[in-house]
Amino acid sequence: MGTAPPVLVVSDLHLDQEPDSTLSEFLRFLDGPVRGASALYILGDLFDYWVGDDAGFAAAEQLADAISALSLPVTFQHGNRDFLLGNGYAERAGMKLAPEVLPVEFEIGDALLMHGDSLCTADTDYLRFRDTVRRPEWQQAFLARPLDERVAEAERLRGISRGAGQMKASDITDVHPDAVAEVLRRHDRSLLIHGHTHRPAIHHFQVDGRPCRRCVLPAWDRVPGYLAVDGHGLHLLTLDGRDYPVASGLPSSPA
Repeated sequence: MGTAPPVLVVSDLHLDQEPDSTLSEFLRFLDGPVRGASALYILGDLFDYWVGDDAGFAAAEQLADAISALSLPVTFQHGNRDFLLGNGYAERAGMKLAPEVLPVEFEIGDALLMHGDSLCTADTDYLRFRDTVRRPEWQQAFLARPLDERVAEAERLRGISRGAGQMKASDITDVHPDAVAEVLRRHDRSLLIHGHTHRPAIHHFQVDGRPCRRCVLPAWDRVPGYLAVDGHGLHLLTLDGRDYPVASGLPSSPA
């Protein structure tokens, strides 16, 4: 007996304003593996920053046309870079906006999908910043500013984020085991899939004596890849269908 078409999951493309090689690779992905899938989930940081649905960046508009042409459901979760992406763009792209923690049912069982930044609880500086920019009043004030001011501020914040990330120890910018255990316990799940940390791997551990797994998605800045979930399990793959080189010694990078 065969299995259903796989569900595909990606994150952390960090697309820029203008079309580039990463966008070209993702468009090929949409026209390749995605055509044989049953659903696509994008777990945040699809864009390197988002300053409003009215920005009209060329890469974003080209991508919206490509996603809206797909015949399968596409679900988007906000990341720490594109948390301002709203209903306007989602509707143009034919994507459904998902909450920060999304319980899903796969053929292999139940899972949780997250971007993952809220699990980095040791990074208290970032969590304070996150709390500020996720407030409706901050977002309303930011989106009311002229577009050129929003872009300039996004570029400034991106530079600060990259500089701060390079100065922090890797255990601070990674998810915290206690936060992972808590979210799995709260939602009664044993599988968590997330991005954000740019440290692709499938981790095996226990929560309250229950075997659990945590699948970390790859970023697309070095070796683009994705997760395929089918009746046989979890498969981290490169764009040409090979097993993803999680043990290749690729350096991690702050998200």
